[in-house]
Amino acid sequence: MKELHVKSLLPVRLDKYLMDLYPALNVGRLNKALRENKIKLNGKKQPLSTRVQNGDVIRLFLLDEQLEKRALPSAVFVYEDEDILVVHKPAGIEVEGPNEDTLVKRVQATLAKAGQPTHAVLCHRLDTGTSGLVLMARNRDAEEFLTSAIKNRSIEKRYLCVTFGRPQPPAALLHDYLLKDAERGIVKIVSSPAAGAKEVITGYETLAVSGRLALLEVELITGRTHQIRAHLAHIGCPILGDSKYGNNAANRELRFKYQALCAWELRFPARIADHRFARLSGRVFHAEKPWYCHQIMNEQLK
Repeated sequence: MKELHVKSLLPVRLDKYLMDLYPALNVGRLNKALRENKIKLNGKKQPLSTRVQNGDVIRLFLLDEQLEKRALPSAVFVYEDEDILVVHKPAGIEVEGPNEDTLVKRVQATLAKAGQPTHAVLCHRLDTGTSGLVLMARNRDAEEFLTSAIKNRSIEKRYLCVTFGRPQPPAALLHDYLLKDAERGIVKIVSSPAAGAKEVITGYETLAVSGRLALLEVELITGRTHQIRAHLAHIGCPILGDSKYGNNAANRELRFKYQALCAWELRFPARIADHRFARLSGRVFHAEKPWYCHQIMNEQLK
């Protein structure tokens, strides 16, 4: 517990006073602490909008590590040049957003630490629970090149995942349609064209099986929201750890917090006509294979 004796010539909002004193605190953290009765002003719980003044006493029931601003972990660059970055995103962080720790913020902090310009723009996204490779552009020309190549499907994207259930046949090209349910934040796969549905094409090949589980390599032909997760669930083989489309009993039993899905490979076309990016012709980038891949191959996870 920290006891703070306010020293301020003018009244100031409680939240501003605390954030000025502890830059690691933000509105979200303060609201959470207030809900949990961890902030007391003159012995009472008070709204964060309350104005404190000279002589007031604030008691904070927070740990030191909650009050200290910690450095972001360094981003892992698989490839970098003056135009593009291929970055490895760990499972559990968002690619971007208001949170203090996102992939974009890690990249910017890593570039700043190296004394480089921090401008880096996402050219595609991964779900929070998905790990693997993300392409980022460091200038407008690179952004236009990468976004166009992804849209035209000239950059191939392959994933590794573990499914609860063995798909039959062991390899196939799935061709269906996807409907978004914006209110529930999920998508649905249907076998026939429907109003508002978009075509989805997903290829998969079984690499190994272990008990109830299978390790697949998946090629993303189209790139829709939650496509791989929903498409594999549609054929009765949801991804292990997926809380939206998966088997939650199996997820709990096997202690998977995030989906066992990794954006493993990015493959550039064999020939790139644009001379500014011709050096990337035929380049293939890989993420490190996640631990669960090895455990399926060794039949430790089943």
